[in-house]
Amino acid sequence: MDDTKYINFDLLEKFMEDVFVKLGAPEDEAKIIADVLISSDKLGIDSHGIGRFKPIYVDRINSGILNPVTDTEIVKESYTTAILDANDGMGHVAGKRAMEIAIEKAKVYGMGMVTVKNSSHYGFAGYYPLMASKAGMIGITGTNARPSIAPTFGVENMLGTNPLTFAIPTDEEFDFLLDCATSTSQRGKIEKYEREGKMLPEGWVIDDEGNVRTDTEQVLIDLTKGKAALTPLGGVGEELAGYKGYGYATVVEILSSALHLGPFMKTLTDVDENGNKKPYKLGHFFIAINIENFVEIEKFRKQTGDILRELRSSRKAPGYDRIYTAGEKEYLTYQYRKDKGVPMNEVLLKQINELNDKYQLGYKF
Repeated sequence: MDDTKYINFDLLEKFMEDVFVKLGAPEDEAKIIADVLISSDKLGIDSHGIGRFKPIYVDRINSGILNPVTDTEIVKESYTTAILDANDGMGHVAGKRAMEIAIEKAKVYGMGMVTVKNSSHYGFAGYYPLMASKAGMIGITGTNARPSIAPTFGVENMLGTNPLTFAIPTDEEFDFLLDCATSTSQRGKIEKYEREGKMLPEGWVIDDEGNVRTDTEQVLIDLTKGKAALTPLGGVGEELAGYKGYGYATVVEILSSALHLGPFMKTLTDVDENGNKKPYKLGHFFIAINIENFVEIEKFRKQTGDILRELRSSRKAPGYDRIYTAGEKEYLTYQYRKDKGVPMNEVLLKQINELNDKYQLGYKF
């Protein structure tokens, strides 16, 4: 029996916002965090929306390793670049501020790039490049994360899932949006499988002896203990080009840390050398490219749209009647969910109802 219940976008967003305010976030910052999270659910990226609300944000704030108040500070700046210190605050707030700075610089100088240090999980990566595309620019972002991916020919989790994400404006109803981890899958999707009681597909995870793992619940435990690792995009070894995912994950790690000399790989942990809890101190980067500095924006939109339409109209494989381009499925999901709301299973409903009771918010789910 399907236990899925759909919750209205606005209701769920306001609920998350109110919880963050109860946890100490200023109202304007709580609105940003909730907006990033609900934007993920609106587009069907269920691994990074309400499913992450309690375990990644609420629990970390309550444990003292995440500051609900985000005191951002520009510590170095040039005409086209900046370094922003998030001071262990919310990655969503720091990320939005960083992309806003990059866009403003791109408006004047053609390009802008901002790196963020001492930050935290910033949610759905596509949110930030979409800010740029809505401003008529190309947007790019990446972030490092706690170690999950084993390098090609290795079994130790060294690199984070490290997404490399692009948004590009088009003349269609939706922008081109490519938001991918550099691993075959990512922790958030494994968490979703665990909530649904499903085994993992073979090839997502290996153990510390190189064996394939599919036992979802134990994998989530072993990933934090170094007994399991995610495979890089492409898979194990070189035959399926796993070295490409490994290489891209390394690029994101470098750009997310070395440009501000922040922590990287094994130092991105919530435990210090004495076993005490501490903030993760993640790094991110954000790039905005002003299309008007190259060509007229409307002509660019048209040509980009033509490229995507030609791809979708190309010859289909047997058994398939449709080809998609990046961002299309997310747009279609939004069209479906905008009237129904966010799908919530029994596990998620229990989580939000417990928080609703704990903080005496009076919502009816």
